[in-house]
Amino acid sequence: MTIAALALNPFSLMMEPELVLQTMERSQQLRGLRRHKLRPLDKPLIPYTQEALASRAAFDAAIDAEDFEDRAESYLN
Repeated sequence: MTIAALALNPFSLMMEPELVLQTMERSQQLRGLRRHKLRPLDKPLIPYTQEALASRAAFDAAIDAEDFEDRAESYLN
């Protein structure tokens, strides 16, 4: 198989990591991409208000207060 055929075949590229790097270095499309450093975990996407935090705490407390074992017993009997 020639180098050109290897470069066009994605399955052969998976088996030849060195060839992948060479192909990436020669790619005009990859060189033309703008580079950004994205850090999506640096801050939350949705800022939490005090009301939202209180609502979540109330929901968690309601779930913790429920007795699921008794409910499960009633479904089984």
